[in-house]
Amino acid sequence: MYENSKLILDSSNAPEAGDFTWRSPSNIAIVKYWGKHGDQLPRNPSFSFTLSASFTDMLLEFEFRENYDNEIDLEFYFHQEPNAAFHAKMVKFLERLIPIYPFLPQLSLKVYSGNSFPHSAGIASSASAMSALALCLCSLEDHLFGTLKDPAEFDQKASFIARLGSGSACRSIFPHASVWGTTSALAGSSDLFGISAEGWLHDTFKDFHDDILIVSKEEKKVSSRAGHALMEGNPYAEARYTQARARLSNLSEALQMGDLPAFGKIAEDEALSLHALMMCSNPSYMLMRPNSLAIIEKIRNYREDTGHQVYFTLDAGPNIHVLYPGTIVQEVRTFIESDLKQYCENEYYIQDWVGEGPEEV
Repeated sequence: MYENSKLILDSSNAPEAGDFTWRSPSNIAIVKYWGKHGDQLPRNPSFSFTLSASFTDMLLEFEFRENYDNEIDLEFYFHQEPNAAFHAKMVKFLERLIPIYPFLPQLSLKVYSGNSFPHSAGIASSASAMSALALCLCSLEDHLFGTLKDPAEFDQKASFIARLGSGSACRSIFPHASVWGTTSALAGSSDLFGISAEGWLHDTFKDFHDDILIVSKEEKKVSSRAGHALMEGNPYAEARYTQARARLSNLSEALQMGDLPAFGKIAEDEALSLHALMMCSNPSYMLMRPNSLAIIEKIRNYREDTGHQVYFTLDAGPNIHVLYPGTIVQEVRTFIESDLKQYCENEYYIQDWVGEGPEEV
């Protein structure tokens, strides 16, 4: 879609060295993306809230190479330390982008990245990292060639590029909420990039909280990439994709009406469907832990006992996202402190909420 052989630097007018820094948040999917095809394309549309406190900061430094080949020249640091595994992933990703950005081999690049939350524990660290890198690259393109002056075009291209690194990353580009995947519920939706779903949100959901209970900080035994691949042989896959499309349509109505019970039922059903698909894969696997189930039971009992509209979801990991409106933040956080944090690793949890999206810093 964005391949452009003209984006080549002129060695007679080489750019000065420079840098860009973006802070990009993670997101939490309510209708889940699980299963893909082609070049990072989703089997079903998904909806997510953009978070605030869970983010990646990324600094991209660039310098023109007088003598260059077709190889990517990259130094990568994660929390100020070299990281060979992440470096390899970044190089592979940047190599994929050469048809879009043929100038990349003409530059020496340094990337400094850091998260505000534990990596690979089911909080979509790839979403925040790849969206941050995509935003840095779009800023670099606009700086070098002046081709992305229009904010909407900038965001769309950043979302497209982020998707190639991590599917869910394409949803982190937008404030408050995003949809990725073609759906009749939202005009302009596409499998190629995410779009804003802020127009769906009743005021209740613009002041929505997501406190993330860290049941385990350990890296997942089965990566999301492997989990997506296992959907190809899952006997329930086609029924799942149909289910997700229907739930997204129903969710759009609940969000616009401010219907918390309808929203909460979809959120919880989607979370359990996601993990049921993992348990029905071949080979089967389980990412929830005993403490994950204990927290779910506590939340359901609390909701029944108090009438407070508090719900849960999970991403691809053991950690529980506690979802609730801002009007009851004090009551819910008291509940977390007294009843839930004991089930977290070292009693650690993250207070998060629906946020304003990425920012250049």
